[in-house]
Amino acid sequence: MSTPTGLPADIHPVPLDIRWTGVSVDLGGRHVVEDLDLFVEGGSWTTIIGPNGAGKTTLLRALTGTVPHRGTVTIGTDDGAVLARRERARRLAVVPQHPVIPPGLGVFDYALLGRSPHQGMRFAASADDRRRTSEVLDRLDLTGFADRFVESLSGGERQRVVVARSLVQDAPVLVLDEPTSFLDLGHQMDVLELIAELRSERSLTVVCTLHDLTVVGQFADKIAVLDGGRLVEHGTPGEVLTPEVIARHWGVEVHTERHDDHSVSVSVRRRGR
Repeated sequence: MSTPTGLPADIHPVPLDIRWTGVSVDLGGRHVVEDLDLFVEGGSWTTIIGPNGAGKTTLLRALTGTVPHRGTVTIGTDDGAVLARRERARRLAVVPQHPVIPPGLGVFDYALLGRSPHQGMRFAASADDRRRTSEVLDRLDLTGFADRFVESLSGGERQRVVVARSLVQDAPVLVLDEPTSFLDLGHQMDVLELIAELRSERSLTVVCTLHDLTVVGQFADKIAVLDGGRLVEHGTPGEVLTPEVIARHWGVEVHTERHDDHSVSVSVRRRGR
């Protein structure tokens, strides 16, 4: 049985909290993240924003265990540092900003890799794994590309395939670093709307970075602003996406509008007008 999203309805993961406590990361002799504390409640959506070089991607890499760090990153009730790679993959589905895709791999087979954490020692895909994969590809308008090599796709098409693999994984936490990169506006909204539907359906915890302030305020429960490796703002879209905050950290003039559903729209004005 499938839900209105076209995805299986028989997955109900327990919502997992995410917490960074005193996290610092040094790269190339530079403090990229400094003594940062941030809590994401299970089942919620937190978007991390900030100017270029603020430390957003590095903070996510500390969560996914791909960069050395000081301090503690807690996934659910466990210190992420003690989780085996396979167990971490069962909890976190990750869309990196610059995914590495093996050459010669077809779209369906690449998306199917998302089922690997749930397979036995032989890593043999079941009929159910294939069904779940087909349903996700269909929902992201990728069925027609199923037999194509991933490297033959455009940047936007490839990005949707990477997102599809993460959704096929059925993890209780989605970690997405600029998931709408290379996508046109229509496909940006398709991807974000699907993530929002899945989050509501399955009580998923969503942690993502986005750079487009015009869409940031439409989806998140909470927004965290990083600048210079530090957490400088944290709150609801209405609390964070204000002309004053945006001018302070991005140096641009904007108009913001709050809506009845607690979302916020941001429009940017040209300098000097």
